[in-house]
Amino acid sequence: MCGRFIAKTDRSWQAFFTLKKPPPEFESYNIAPSQQIPVVRHADGGNECELMRWGLIPFFAHGVPGSYSTINARAETVASSPAYRGAWKRGQRCLIPANGFYEWQEQPGGKQPWFIRLRDSELFGFAGLWDRSVTAAGEAVLSCTILTLPASPFMAEIHNTRQREPAIVRPSEQSAWLAADAPQALELLHSTAGGELQAWRVSRRVNSPRNQGPELVREEASRDVKPG
Repeated sequence: MCGRFIAKTDRSWQAFFTLKKPPPEFESYNIAPSQQIPVVRHADGGNECELMRWGLIPFFAHGVPGSYSTINARAETVASSPAYRGAWKRGQRCLIPANGFYEWQEQPGGKQPWFIRLRDSELFGFAGLWDRSVTAAGEAVLSCTILTLPASPFMAEIHNTRQREPAIVRPSEQSAWLAADAPQALELLHSTAGGELQAWRVSRRVNSPRNQGPELVREEASRDVKPG
């Protein structure tokens, strides 16, 4: 799963995600569920980036969040789950830009947060799904979810309870993820290979979404996690 991540817009985003115009200004070192986050969608002549609520609200929910979490959608059931199948069938796939994400490891002394990022890139896109739901007052609410997969050996050591990981779309496959048909898009999702990720322990200050700043991703003295 993915419950926290970081993102900071800069001029590299426009070329990386083939955006028609620069993305909205955004910076957070501790993005939490229900917050507004940048989302990239397919558009003619180049993609568009706009802010959406993290935690998908299905089109039929009249803009009201459900009692269950929708920040993550399992890739194995996204086509059949009531919350996501409508958006999936309509091809409402998106990319959710990130510079890294946090995961928690169960240890004897409690849960230890880790920061994880790609080894060879400071920017990437999670595979996402978006939807539009209209409130009783007629207000349109745009929202999104991050797709997850069974964890790779590397991630299973860190996320050692549920053993899931967010789906990361390779740059060469971003266009296909946004525009291909559903069966082709699903084939693009795969867990990270050994050596693709690097991770280190960080302060438990990240546990509170009120805490912000680059110090949250600084490494704490610890043993290294080796790719499985």
